Amino acid sequence: MSEILGSLFAGFAGLLGDSISWLLVTVDSIDPVTRTVIAGAFVGESIGFALGMLCGRYMRASRLGRYLGEHNWVRAENYLERRGGVAVFVSRFLPVLHALIPVTAGASAMSYRRFLAWTMPASAIWAGAYVSVGAFAGGTYRELLSKLHSAGYLFVGAIIVFVAVAFAVKKLVVRREARYLQAPYRDGDAL
Repeated sequence: MSEILGSLFAGFAGLLGDSISWLLVTVDSIDPVTRTVIAGAFVGESIGFALGMLCGRYMRASRLGRYLGEHNWVRAENYLERRGGVAVFVSRFLPVLHALIPVTAGASAMSYRRFLAWTMPASAIWAGAYVSVGAFAGGTYRELLSKLHSAGYLFVGAIIVFVAVAFAVKKLVVRREARYLQAPYRDGDAL
């Protein structure tokens, strides 16, 4: 058994290493902070997939799995079953499912290559947005601070507007994807 797990882990680590090397070498036009965040997001997703492959069923029954809730595990399974790779991509931007979909995908029949094909672009988009918002907010605050004494109020207002827009977009995505979270896919259901 340990030989099988060792071989499985070595193959997974080799594929993960190749993917990270490709990511860091071929996207040299992206600044180092964004590349680091992309790599971190990608490694986190890959670790979740590996955990799902190795002990996904046990994780669900563990204290942490019970804490996350059986209904969330069922939602993740239904979503992955009905949406496949799209679920991997979209879940990157949804709370709770973001943590469960990689583990569920690893425990399912989804191949790591297919998982990679969907998680790499999602990780890149998420990281780009994350770093861009931080850089924009920091730059705007410093610029306003030098020009206005009440820049703090404007900055807080801009943050509130951004959070409201992000919250509204998240609600729209959740509402649009809700039908795929509820019931398992059956023959004849429209995707």
